[in-house]
Amino acid sequence: MDLLKERIMKDGTALSDTVLKVDEFLNHQIDPELMVEIGREFKRRFNNKKFDKILTLESSGIAPSVMAGLELGIPVVFARKRKSLTLDDGLLTADVYSYTKQETNNIAVAEKFIQPDDNILIIDDFLANGEAANALIHIVKKAQANVSGIGIVIEKSFQKGSQELRDNGYQVESLARIESLSEGSIEFLDEVRN
Repeated sequence: MDLLKERIMKDGTALSDTVLKVDEFLNHQIDPELMVEIGREFKRRFNNKKFDKILTLESSGIAPSVMAGLELGIPVVFARKRKSLTLDDGLLTADVYSYTKQETNNIAVAEKFIQPDDNILIIDDFLANGEAANALIHIVKKAQANVSGIGIVIEKSFQKGSQELRDNGYQVESLARIESLSEGSIEFLDEVRN
């Protein structure tokens, strides 16, 4: 997705060989027009699939997920990272490690929001080692639902997560694939798309 790549080059910062900062438009300040285009692109990439719901992780996955949900005409459910007085029973849970925050969170979704045999599209802002995606997959499986696709805004292709998910048979659609962040330079993985 050229628009996203342009924005990454303009406003993204490689903080290290593994960390890309995109707080100008995705995970602190949000560019609504870019999110609309991201939602449209996810719809285009998954146009051959039928989904019942989108599942994401709070908080940075919510904006692109809502726009994709609007385009696809389906609800968006997000896994919460923090305990809530209103989220107390009938929970589907998993642990997820955040490399950028250097902490493990127990995430939870009310089981009433994911029904057995639902076809779920997982969307998240980043894919690196696959920790968040695998935690969301675990929740979907606990609900006896189906992971019918995984949409990622920015994939760090030099880390293991994307290849492992694809090797496990998941359709992973990443809108921008980063090949390298070495020496402060952002390099995209060249790929041919239809």
